[in-house]
Amino acid sequence: MPKISNALNEINTLDSLAHRQTPATALHPLAKLLVTLAYVATLMSFGKYDLVSLVVMSLYIPWGFYFSQLSFTAALRRLRFILPLVCMVGLANPFFDEQVFTLGSITLKAGYISLLTLMLKGALAVLASYLLIATTTIEQICYALRFLHVPKLMVTQILLTYRYLSLLLEQADTISQAYALRAPQETGIRYRVWGSLAGQLLLRSIDRANALYASMLLRGFNGEFFYRGPITAWQQRDWHYLIILLLCFILLRLLPMSQLFIHITGGHLQ
Repeated sequence: MPKISNALNEINTLDSLAHRQTPATALHPLAKLLVTLAYVATLMSFGKYDLVSLVVMSLYIPWGFYFSQLSFTAALRRLRFILPLVCMVGLANPFFDEQVFTLGSITLKAGYISLLTLMLKGALAVLASYLLIATTTIEQICYALRFLHVPKLMVTQILLTYRYLSLLLEQADTISQAYALRAPQETGIRYRVWGSLAGQLLLRSIDRANALYASMLLRGFNGEFFYRGPITAWQQRDWHYLIILLLCFILLRLLPMSQLFIHITGGHLQ
């Protein structure tokens, strides 16, 4: 199926993006991980009516794409299915939030403001995570997690889940192509063979997973993740990147920008 092939291509594209030579990929993975976690935590700490503060916080996203030399439109295309689902979280707010925000002669239900706030929080968090994944390989992310003393079982589970997802998609793509060759006149897979194909996918995936696990054991795998890829030592640029962005996030969190906006415009919430 084209959708399975497209999913595999997207995963391979993200891996290739993370292996490019850019200022962002040259940074230490721990610095990028800490900045992303701090950014997401700062976003989540804002109140449900702090829309102005979130708009200012969103400036990190275009700067991050420019610094990472990534295409923003390509990111939106890859996240076109995730972002709408994230934005649907607060759809019920306008119905349950009965407060009213007044700005001059304009009266607006506060539920719409909280809806926009939740949508912006989710979209910015997803885009920030995309920036991390597109500039850092999964092995480097796991290396940074172990550097933070995250339990090895959890780190190994994250790595293997990511890798076995590609394996599962490869097997599904092989099965779908074989079916398409045997039934060239059909536009999709007939529902009568869904059960048998799902069973074949399960069996093939288990066999491939067992073979991969056996090869891991032959290479000395004992449940611990050890990163052996190229990685640069922590440098002064990593300190600058981490400290400057953390200070910006703290400053933007402490400044009451939403309250200042309401005070300047003469609006009030009731």
